[in-house]
Amino acid sequence: MDAPTPEYIATRAQRQTQVVAALSDVLPPSCLLWQREDVAAYECDGLAAYRQRPLVVALPETESQVSAVLRICNSLMVPVVARGAGTGLSGGALPHADGVLLALSRFNRIKNIDPEARTATVECGVRNLAISEAAAPHGLYYAPDPSSQIACTIGGNVAENSGGVHCLKYGLTVHNVLQVRGYTVEGEPLTIGNLAGDCPGPDLLAAVIGSEGMLMVVTEVTVKLIPKPQLARCIMASFDDLRKAGDAVASLIAAGIIPAGLEMMDKPMTVAAEAFVHAGYDLNAEAILLCESDGTAEEVEEEIGRMSTVLQGCGATAIAVSQSEAERLRFWSGRKNAFPASGRISPDYYCMDGTIPRKRVADMLLSIKDMEREFSLRCVNVFHAGDGNLHPLILFDANQAGELERAEAFGAKILEACVQMGGSITGEHGVGMEKINSMCVQFSPEELEQFRAFRRAFDPAELLNPGKNIPSHARCAEYGKMHVRAGRTPFPDLPRF
Repeated sequence: MDAPTPEYIATRAQRQTQVVAALSDVLPPSCLLWQREDVAAYECDGLAAYRQRPLVVALPETESQVSAVLRICNSLMVPVVARGAGTGLSGGALPHADGVLLALSRFNRIKNIDPEARTATVECGVRNLAISEAAAPHGLYYAPDPSSQIACTIGGNVAENSGGVHCLKYGLTVHNVLQVRGYTVEGEPLTIGNLAGDCPGPDLLAAVIGSEGMLMVVTEVTVKLIPKPQLARCIMASFDDLRKAGDAVASLIAAGIIPAGLEMMDKPMTVAAEAFVHAGYDLNAEAILLCESDGTAEEVEEEIGRMSTVLQGCGATAIAVSQSEAERLRFWSGRKNAFPASGRISPDYYCMDGTIPRKRVADMLLSIKDMEREFSLRCVNVFHAGDGNLHPLILFDANQAGELERAEAFGAKILEACVQMGGSITGEHGVGMEKINSMCVQFSPEELEQFRAFRRAFDPAELLNPGKNIPSHARCAEYGKMHVRAGRTPFPDLPRF
């Protein structure tokens, strides 16, 4: 990136002064940051490879302040990026250099738990896990459980349509949210969805969930709660071959079994996780599957038996079934701590997020092994195997020249393979800045223009989270040229390359 010119620096300073003065009319001093050292903490989300300090950080405490900030930014044509806890992994909350970062962490109240309707209404800054903790006295919980649930907020979950290890049976965020409230780019209040669970007209709720902050700023969310199962048990199955483990995933679903959770970890990942949390993993296995059943004691007993039979038939070399809640949690501890475990074995890692058909799980793992040799980088793999959502973690050292670039190229090739196999470039982490080029791989120029048109219906000037998610025609053209310069063969069904 070219260094900023003196003219740009001077203009940016003038702009900052103008924006700070305008926002000072609606926000107290404690809710406004603009000094370089004060905004440094907001320069990236969980994808720390991309950093940008914002012009101003606004920390509103009331909805009227959110509305006022948006009205002011819209009138001044200032970009706005909404941010929750900053745990996102795609650069979706990366600030705009000339914009306002709207930090919503102070919206952290649980407004209502309705045990009869089985709903919770919470502000956008409430942590995912806090919803289940608040609902626990009523025997209820919120099902989507991202690995970052101890820290991530429900507003961020809505923005990215987050999932988790139990999304196979209970669905993603989009399946567990009834209504969102918030504000348009003009600062006008907007409610989408309703408490009845269905409403006439286009399904705008499904459009907002996963829109990565491009359509509106969400301040309140009403979610579904479900009864906590009487019992949950987990199978840990070992396989001496990646192909057998991958085929076992498809076989379980083909047998009509929908586990509460179905996760896969390859050998390098299990070794790293075991060294970190001592979950009792089989370190000789090429891959392990974690298969959970929940429900009544009778239902769990029957389903555990059926799953064990399928796994044995697929060549499992060992099967262990949790005999207590403590042991079940221990089995899951390695999976839940896969990311920090990877951080212990590498200075840096680059976490990808794509989806493939379940039957292609083994094909993808074997393809990634070939890519490790091609890019001279290691990769450890953990999958939401039940719904084909993979999370390869590419290990690299940003202090070594060229390794970050190789990691990015490695990740891009994984995503291209996902599309070739009939999948998608993202499952739950979103597009953000990380996968914006890969959007050119999955979608045609005509499809991308439809995305832009829909976005402009909500935000005509494209001020909300601009420059992310939907690539320009020029960006896609340049990405295609880059493929050619690198000697890579474009997809035959994407002639624009």
